[in-house]
Amino acid sequence: MQEERKLPPSFFPQKMQVLSGSALKLIAILAMFIDHLGADVLRVVPEANQLWFTLHYPFGIFPEKNFSVYTVCRDVGRIAFPIFVFLMVEGFRHTRSRLKYGRNLLLFALISELPWNYVHTGTWQYEKQNVFFTLFLGFLGMWAAEYFWENRTAQLLCLLAVFAVSWKLGADYGWKGYIFILIMYFLRNEPVPQAVVGSCWLHYEWKACFAFPIINLYNGQRGFIKGAFGKYFFYAFYPLHLLILGLVRFQVMGR
Repeated sequence: MQEERKLPPSFFPQKMQVLSGSALKLIAILAMFIDHLGADVLRVVPEANQLWFTLHYPFGIFPEKNFSVYTVCRDVGRIAFPIFVFLMVEGFRHTRSRLKYGRNLLLFALISELPWNYVHTGTWQYEKQNVFFTLFLGFLGMWAAEYFWENRTAQLLCLLAVFAVSWKLGADYGWKGYIFILIMYFLRNEPVPQAVVGSCWLHYEWKACFAFPIINLYNGQRGFIKGAFGKYFFYAFYPLHLLILGLVRFQVMGR
């Protein structure tokens, strides 16, 4: 049986580190589902876009913000990607087989492509690719960074090559997502710089910064989700929920 991991670095005291990897996965999946429910279904429901209230920030530091069911779902969903990236970095560090880890990311990127296309267009074609491709490219970047750790020139060239692919591919979160993965990887043992630099990088999606307090509650333990079924359920959830939301969306649009 694999031993529990050591308590990871955190800007919270040890007694507050209460979330296992399983708990973080559930939080991330729930946030992602809420986000996609808003983006793919509620966006086309007029009732969900009715104004609740408007928030006016003091001194005009931010533009006023209108809130509806739709916007709340999208705001909640911003925390999903940073948590998934953190979990991927953890998985990369502790996996027994880097090859299988990367294979799974690429496999589910390919499996998810048709549901991803369908939920956005109602067809099997879409100009952008799903987020698993961004995660896979981030995996390649981390692997190259580790493999060429003593050869910084080769490391930089590999990272730039993968960056070029992420720029050209246009997957969800794109090249910005790829850079964010590298930030999370290189600062993996420095929780405060990781949160600060990561938050600054995500300024265009600043609500995603609320993921960092959640991430720093991580206790380094795998948690209650174990075995092959549990592992692959979280991979399979992505294409399955996209397909279901796509079916619901076009049913709603046709009402």
